[in-house]
Amino acid sequence: MMQNVHLAPETDEDDLYSGYNDYNPTYDTEELENDTAFQQAVRTSHGRRPPSKTSLASSMGRPMTGAIQDGVTRPMTAVRAAGFTKGALRGSAFDPLGQSWGPAPPLEARNEDSPEEKIRQLEKKVNELVEESCIANSCGDLKLALEKAKDAGRKERVLVRQREQVTRPENINLDLTYSVLFNLASQYSANEMYAEALNTYQVIVKNKMFSNAGRLKVNMGNIYLKQRNYSKAIKFYRMALDQIPSVHKEMRIKIMQNIGVTFIKTGQYSDAISSFEHIMSMAPNLKAGFNLILSYFAIGDREKMKKSFQKLIAVPLEIDEDDKYISPSDDPHTNLVIEAIKNDHLRQMERERKAMAEKYIMTAAKLIAPVIETSFAVGYDWCVEVVKASQYVELANDLEINKAITYLRQKDFNQAVETLKMFEKKDSRVKSAAATNLSFLYYLENEFAQASSYADLAVNSDRYNPSALTNKGNTVFANGDYEKAAEFYKEALRNDCSCTEALYNIGLTYKKLNRLDEALDCFLKLHAILRNSAQVLYQIANVYELMEDPSQAMEWLMQLISVVPTDSRALSKLGGLYDSEGDKSQAFQYYYESYRYFPSNIEVIEWLGAYYIDTQFCEKAIQYFERASLIQPTQVKWQLMVASCFRRSGNYQKALDTYKDIHRKFPENVECLRFLVRLCTDIGLKEVQEYATKLKRLEKMKEIREQRIKSGRDSSGCPRGRRDGSAGSDSGQNCSAGSKGERLSAQLRALPGTDEPYESSSNKEPDAFYVDPLGPQIERPKTAAKKRMEEDDFADEELGDDLLPE
Repeated sequence: MMQNVHLAPETDEDDLYSGYNDYNPTYDTEELENDTAFQQAVRTSHGRRPPSKTSLASSMGRPMTGAIQDGVTRPMTAVRAAGFTKGALRGSAFDPLGQSWGPAPPLEARNEDSPEEKIRQLEKKVNELVEESCIANSCGDLKLALEKAKDAGRKERVLVRQREQVTRPENINLDLTYSVLFNLASQYSANEMYAEALNTYQVIVKNKMFSNAGRLKVNMGNIYLKQRNYSKAIKFYRMALDQIPSVHKEMRIKIMQNIGVTFIKTGQYSDAISSFEHIMSMAPNLKAGFNLILSYFAIGDREKMKKSFQKLIAVPLEIDEDDKYISPSDDPHTNLVIEAIKNDHLRQMERERKAMAEKYIMTAAKLIAPVIETSFAVGYDWCVEVVKASQYVELANDLEINKAITYLRQKDFNQAVETLKMFEKKDSRVKSAAATNLSFLYYLENEFAQASSYADLAVNSDRYNPSALTNKGNTVFANGDYEKAAEFYKEALRNDCSCTEALYNIGLTYKKLNRLDEALDCFLKLHAILRNSAQVLYQIANVYELMEDPSQAMEWLMQLISVVPTDSRALSKLGGLYDSEGDKSQAFQYYYESYRYFPSNIEVIEWLGAYYIDTQFCEKAIQYFERASLIQPTQVKWQLMVASCFRRSGNYQKALDTYKDIHRKFPENVECLRFLVRLCTDIGLKEVQEYATKLKRLEKMKEIREQRIKSGRDSSGCPRGRRDGSAGSDSGQNCSAGSKGERLSAQLRALPGTDEPYESSSNKEPDAFYVDPLGPQIERPKTAAKKRMEEDDFADEELGDDLLPE
C-alpha cells in the first residue's frame, strides 16, 4: 500500500503539488490495445452476456453485481443487511428474493379465545343484524325488522362493555353505536311504536359524542306530526333547521316545507304562506307551489291564487325533451341504443315527474277556477290561457274537457255537450277524448243512436283508444248484438290489456250469450287485477249460481260480504242460497242481517215472517208483517197475515179488532168478511148477521162479475152486434150454453136467503182466492171457541211459491 505514497523530502519545501500526475494504469485507455482480455471480448461474443450460471468479469477486472467470485457471492449493494452472505456456494442460481427456499411457513393460528378476537366477531355479528333488519324492512316484514334491530342493540351493548374492559373508552366504535340506535329508532317508528322511537332518538340527540345528531330532530318532528301534536312538530323542525348549516340548502328547504305543511294542518295559513313563499323564491318546486295555492285558497285571496298558479306553471321540470328518443337516422346501433333507453329507469322517473306536475296543475286549476272569477267558466278560461302560454300546452285541451265534466256535475248537460262539440275540429287525440265523453253522456241518457254516432267518431279519430272502443261496444250491447259487442271489447283489450271496463263488459256479454265458462274466466282474470271489487265478486258468485254450483257461489258471496259487510242484497242472496240448500238456521242469520241493514226489502220481510210461522213463533212474525203493511199499505194481504198471526197465537180479541180495522179500510174484501163471520160466530157476537149479509152481497157481486167475464170470453166468436147474454147468432151458431138470466137465477136460488145466518160449519167450502198462509198452531190451552174453530172445515195452508223468495 505504501508503494504509491511518495513522501516529500524535507529539503524540497517548494514542490507542494508533486504526485498528482501519478494514476492507476487500469484507467489508461491508451493501453487498451495491449489489454488481452479486452481485445478478446471485442473479437468474440463474450461481451454480449449470454445466459450462464457464471458471470464474467469486466474488462476492468470488476466483478458483476451478484456474480460469484472466488466462491463468494457479491452483494447487490454494499450493505450487508440486504440478506446476502459470504457462504454461498459457487454456481448457485441468482435468487435475491429467496424464492428458491421453498413454501413459506404456515401462518400462526388465530387464537379464538383472545378478547380482541371475541370483540371482532361480536362487532361483525352486530353489523350483520343491522343489515338483516334493513333488508326485512325493505321487504315489508316490519315485525322481523324490529326484532333484528332489538337483537343488534342488545349485542352492541355487550360489545361496548367488553371493549371497555380491554381498551380505553375513546377507542369505542361510535359509528356502530350510532347506526344501531338509529336503525332501532327507525324500526320503532315503522311499527308505529312512537313513544319508543322518540326515546331512542332522544338517546342519540343528547349524546354529544355523535356528530350531526341534531338532524334527527327532523325525524322526531315527523313522529309528532303523525301523532297530530303539531306544536311539538314545529318546535323540533325549527330546532333541526337551526342546527343545519346554510350550505345544506336542499335539506333546509325540505324542513321548511314540512313546517309549512304543519302550519296548514293547524290552520295558520299566513305562517304557511310565509314558508312556501320563501321556498318558491329560493328553490321553487311543485309541492311547495301547490301548497301555496292551497293556502291562498283557504284565505280567499283571488289575486294571490292567480300569481301562485303562474309560479306553479313556471317551475322547471328539469326533464330532457322527447326528441332524444326519436331516431335521427337508420343506423341500427343508434336505434338499439334508443330502444334501450326508451323505457329505462331514468325515462320512467321522467314520466312520473311529468305526470305529477300535470296532476298538480290540473288539480290547482280545478280548485281555483270557480273562485278566481265571477263564474267557473271564466275562471277555467283564464287557467286555459295561462297554461297555453307555458310549457304545458297539451294540458289546455284537458282543462277544456274538464270544464265540460264540471258542467255535467252541475247537471248542465247542454253546456257540457256544447263544450265537448268544440273539439270536433281539433287534433285526433283531443277529438277522440271529446267524442268518447259525448258518447258516454248520450249513453247515460239512453239516446243510443247519438251515443253510437259519437262512439264511431271517437273510434275513427283514434282506433287505439280503449275507452272509445268500450263505449262503442256498450252501444252495440244495448241494441242486443252481443257477439259484435264482444268483438269491440276484445279489441279494446288488445289495445290496452289493463282496460278493466272492457274485461268486465265482455264477461257480462258472455253471460248474456250463456257462455258461462268464458264469463267465469273473464271475471276471475278481473279479480286478479281488482282484488277487492264488490261488483266482480258478485258476478263470480252469480256465474257459479247459474252453473248450479251453490257451494262455490256461497264461498264467493262470503268474500263479497267481507268486502262490503253492509250490503243487504248480498246478505239476502246468501240467505237464499242457504235456504235452497236446506240450512234454515244459516239462512235465517243472513236474512236477519240483511233486514237489519235494510228493513224495507219485502222479500226478506216475507221470508222472516214465514220462518217464524214455521217455527211456531207467530208473535215474532207479527212485527215483520206489520212492517210490510207499512211499506205497502194498499196490499191487504199483509194486514190479513197480521190478523191471522193474532188468531194463531190465541189472541182472538186482537185478531177480531184487526179484522174489523181491515174491513173499515177494505170494505169489499171478501176474505176479511169470511174471517169476521167465523170469529163472531165462534165467540157469539151479535154482529155476525151484519157481516154475513155483507158477505152474501159481495159474493153475489163477485159471481156476477165472473159471469160477465166468462160470457165475454164465450161470446168472442159471436158477431159484434150481439151482446152478452144473447141466446144465439144470426148464423145459427150458439155463442153460449144458455142465457145470462137463466144462469144468474140458478146461482141466486143456490145462495141462502138474506134472513138466514151464515153457517161457519157449513159443509160447502167458500170460494176464496186468499189462503191463510199460517202453518200449524202453537200448542196452547184450548178454549171453547178455539175448539169450535178447530172443528171448522176451513183449512190453513202454507205460503205459495209466488210469495216466497226465490
